[in-house]
Amino acid sequence: MPSMIPKLYIIVPCYNEEEVLPITSGLFLEQLRQMTAQGKIRDDSRILFVDDGSKDHTWQIITQLSQEDPHYIGIRQSRNRGHQNALLAGMMEARDRCDITITIDCDGQDDIHAMTQMVDAYLDGSQIVYGVRSSRDTDSFFKRTTARGFYKFMGAMGVETVYDHADYRLVSSRVLREFSNFKEVNLFLRGMFPLVGFKSTCVYYERRPRMAGESKYPFSKMLQLAFNGITSLSVRPLQIIMGLGLLIALISFIGVIWSVVVALMGDAVPGWASMTCIICFIGGIQLSCIGVLGEYVGKIYLEVKGRPRYIISERTNDDQEDP
Repeated sequence: MPSMIPKLYIIVPCYNEEEVLPITSGLFLEQLRQMTAQGKIRDDSRILFVDDGSKDHTWQIITQLSQEDPHYIGIRQSRNRGHQNALLAGMMEARDRCDITITIDCDGQDDIHAMTQMVDAYLDGSQIVYGVRSSRDTDSFFKRTTARGFYKFMGAMGVETVYDHADYRLVSSRVLREFSNFKEVNLFLRGMFPLVGFKSTCVYYERRPRMAGESKYPFSKMLQLAFNGITSLSVRPLQIIMGLGLLIALISFIGVIWSVVVALMGDAVPGWASMTCIICFIGGIQLSCIGVLGEYVGKIYLEVKGRPRYIISERTNDDQEDP
């Protein structure tokens, strides 16, 4: 159990959030001050905004906030690298500057008051605390169905995740130091943190509608995130391909025997329809398998290049303390 009051960094990834940032930034600061007043975190805790190469005035707003209050600081990526890379950049920036980090999206949908429970869980000995939605009553039927299907499909494919957990979590600096040894370029943080280990727990909360602006995660991006997570953390698709190949080979072998028997009995009827169906079926299976294999080869290609996962181009304060 930690014996000292921890220093907290709230990490907020931002991409084109000029509409909602002026609203939620004040809420984050209010929560930070409240936890400080309760003696749960140190007064030099910070709110770290990570601008993921926004094209609007997000960075100007972050800069202005940092000038108005020292609790606000910000870093800016040299270009848009995606939500997962922005989170990683923030966590690695804060890793040696604090005791704990809490990552939360900028849109105000996640209940910021759950942070207090997260810190309490850390003080009780947990090194990772997952923020988990208690229900999906506010979602549309389509959103609720696809989200549940997402987690079930990830589990079926062998990816370890926390059900109904996105990227709202508390992580200690001790865990982040170990996590920095994970060098993957293709990131799926929801599936990577369970691999680190350490004591973990969950905090449940109600998710609200977005306060302003538009969602940056439509269904197409969720689908892309799921596929990236599966191919980055699991070889189950390759095992499925092997099993499917063996099954088709068995069926084909039975078909060959049947064809020989029918030919010997003199009952063979010439026809192209059945042959065409078989050829199309086998061809489709082969192309699908090649596509999955190609996805894995492409990820290997990106990994072996060893390119940086993020590049920080600007910071709001040149006088930030060194790690």
